Amino acid sequence: MAAAALWQPREEGLREICGLLEQHISPTSDQFRMWQQLQHCNQLPDFNNYLVFILAHAEGKSLEVRQAAGLLLKNNIRATFSSLSSSYQQYIKSELLSCLGASDRTIRSTVGTIISVLVQLERVAGWPELLQALAQCLASNDFNHMEGAMDAIYKICEDIPEELDLDVPGLLERPINFFMPRLLQFFQSPHAILRKLSLGSINQFIVVMPAALFMSMDQYLQGLFHLAYDPSADVRKLVCSAFVQLIEVRPSFLEPHLRSVIEFLLKANEDHDDEVALEACEFWSAYCDGNLPPDGLREYLPRLILILMSNMAYAEDDETLFDAEEDESCPDRDQDLKPRFHSSRFHGSDVTEEDEDTVNVWNLRKCSAAGLDILSNVFGDDILPTLMPLIQQKLSTSNDSSWKEREAAVLSIGAIAEGCINGLYPHLPQIVTFLIPLLDDKFPLIRSITCWTLSRFSKFIVQSIGQQNGYEQFDKILTGLLRRILDTNKRVQEAACSAFATLEEEAAEELTPHLETILQHLLCAYGKYQRRNLRILYDAIGTLADAVGSDLNQPKYLEVLMPPLITKWQQLPNSDKDLFPLLECFTSIAQALGPGFSQFAEPVFQRCISLIQIQQLAKVDHVAAGVQYEKEFIVCSLDLLSGLAEGLGSRIENLVASSNLRDLLLQCCMDQAADIRQSAFALLGDLARVCPAHLHPRLADFLRVAAEQLSTVAIKEAASVANNACWAIGELAVQVHQEIAPIVLTVVSCLVHVIQNPEGLNKSLLENSAITIGRLALVCPELVAPHTEHFIQSWCTTLCMIRDDYEKEDAFRGLCAIVRANPSGILSSLAYLCRAVASWHEIRSQDLHNDICHVLNGYKQMLGNGAWEQCISTLEPPVVQRLSRFVV
Repeated sequence: MAAAALWQPREEGLREICGLLEQHISPTSDQFRMWQQLQHCNQLPDFNNYLVFILAHAEGKSLEVRQAAGLLLKNNIRATFSSLSSSYQQYIKSELLSCLGASDRTIRSTVGTIISVLVQLERVAGWPELLQALAQCLASNDFNHMEGAMDAIYKICEDIPEELDLDVPGLLERPINFFMPRLLQFFQSPHAILRKLSLGSINQFIVVMPAALFMSMDQYLQGLFHLAYDPSADVRKLVCSAFVQLIEVRPSFLEPHLRSVIEFLLKANEDHDDEVALEACEFWSAYCDGNLPPDGLREYLPRLILILMSNMAYAEDDETLFDAEEDESCPDRDQDLKPRFHSSRFHGSDVTEEDEDTVNVWNLRKCSAAGLDILSNVFGDDILPTLMPLIQQKLSTSNDSSWKEREAAVLSIGAIAEGCINGLYPHLPQIVTFLIPLLDDKFPLIRSITCWTLSRFSKFIVQSIGQQNGYEQFDKILTGLLRRILDTNKRVQEAACSAFATLEEEAAEELTPHLETILQHLLCAYGKYQRRNLRILYDAIGTLADAVGSDLNQPKYLEVLMPPLITKWQQLPNSDKDLFPLLECFTSIAQALGPGFSQFAEPVFQRCISLIQIQQLAKVDHVAAGVQYEKEFIVCSLDLLSGLAEGLGSRIENLVASSNLRDLLLQCCMDQAADIRQSAFALLGDLARVCPAHLHPRLADFLRVAAEQLSTVAIKEAASVANNACWAIGELAVQVHQEIAPIVLTVVSCLVHVIQNPEGLNKSLLENSAITIGRLALVCPELVAPHTEHFIQSWCTTLCMIRDDYEKEDAFRGLCAIVRANPSGILSSLAYLCRAVASWHEIRSQDLHNDICHVLNGYKQMLGNGAWEQCISTLEPPVVQRLSRFVV
């Protein structure tokens, strides 16, 4: 049916909407008012028809107006297409297809974007005319039609590739089976854009690997080699991307051609186009990560290392060079303050922290350094004979014009610090002796990279403290980094602070004799740093507190450390995001000082309560709150309250009693945001340990909400929330005893499902599940014991994973309580119980040791010597040896 027969625009309406669009894209118009008027137009049932008509037919209007109509149509379709009448839906689809071959590329591209959105909503089966129209365009030999169709296909492949590999009613074959040979033909096209779009489309299928690509793999690989030296950089980049993806997910396809692939990528890694070189450079890490035989790469190492070293020098247009000269007197610009990400508090054994909490630009220099790093981890010291002469050659130059070469050499030493440590370790004193003077180099980027490189050796420098001259070496690095923390260049300050934080983590108590000097330097920096580096300084102060712990709790240190932090804490308004790193810093200090933080606790506690209240109000009424809602204020405040609970212990009781924390916490436990719930349940567990009485009035609510986090669906959506909720329930159980009874069977049922289906779950959730089952069994054995035989094997297997500590002791007390209540329930799984007991290295509680002895000897008597010996004979010799500590 012709589109005109479905709908015709009114001239007046067309003129009005075009006028609105012209004003909407004008930089001088009132954007908000224009947006409101366009939203008002959205109430018109045929508004989207006008938009597609303007996109397709308003040739007297500017391209910007037609494109604006298309982009507005795309957003409207995403939100409301299903509610449009079927005739209007058909009209929009028909007009879009008629535009595939539009004379202007901007219009074709906009149409392709809208078509992809529609396919996401309607699926291919809901728009049978689309495939026919695309096929006709591809076969037309008209460039505009071919390019318009290829653009739409590329966007569909990019957004929903799996949709083209499904059976469609009425079609003899899947869409991808029909399109694949035509896409491959376009590899030969004289038009670069068609070669780019066809290759880009097929590349989207490498990971999902439909049969159509699998069966065409030889032709596809031939096409890649044909395009390898294409005059278009965009095409060469996609060839590199294809080889990277194939080596990651389907290396077997490349193995017969590996020599040719590596030869090509070595050349591409030196491409004059940096984006091609960057994409090629990704291959080396992908190869090494793919556990392919290292020998396939070994003969190419001399060439590859030379290329990587060459690409590690700063490019002339690297943005780092432009701001490297900024000294501390230059105020930070808003764009300098990169987004930062706070990790919600997590109770467990497998907490992982990213090296960077900021967003950084990935480029050829960084990718080359990462490639060298991973080569050093795969080939170890074997790369040193090739690499070290190159490093020495670059370092031997002393003229100012070659400073970038020297900087790249220092970067490369840092890159191989871990992988080649066996070969470098005997020379560590000479390396450090060489690097220390570079901390005072005239070029700031050499000073900053030297800080980073020294930090890469932190672990080994600390390990060698006890050796000859080891302490002197450590002292030189410590002093050098502190000196650079007070550098006048902002980039050097940043690098020195980050490097020092790394050294702090490794050095721990070795820092205690230097605390006074360290604090003087850090607080001197505090007085001169701009906002961005202050955030990094807070991290260094927090890491120092974590490292030295209670050694920090001395008046002479606190008099230096706390007053400026408290002053800043008071100065920052409740809406200032600079509070985030300060909250994190206070969390570490509170945990380190323990009871010593009491003198600072009340104002910090009250501010956290206030921040949570304000943000919860802002969530529903930001005008009344006076600030925009930002959930991270709540997360950081909850985590600091956890730090206070951990540090102050029962001394926090008065603060909790005189506040509305209990009700605020319950709200947070029910929040829609997973990271708020995660931190809330961590705080719930911490408060359960130190002041359970204050949770008591809402205990039933806390238990119900915590139990809701443990359903299969909830765990799938937010495993970290479930982990903390599980731990909090266990902490509450050992405090409130029988009052936990109403939720015991519900929780045990959920946790049994966890330990019986551990695939894909993090280790902490498994461990906490096993511990909490034990704690519930300890306080309500009569409820748990009758069901023991259904989960005892999985439970004991998981208990074996847990390190020796008081939580494991609680779990085994619960295990002993269950045995007393239902000894026969475990009898058929006795070997599992024995392995769990043998997982202990040392039980510090004599009472628990006696209970376990009683359990095992009870079973020995119950079974008689013959059956007991038969059970023991099924166990591994180390298990039997460890059991001898418990069995008479």
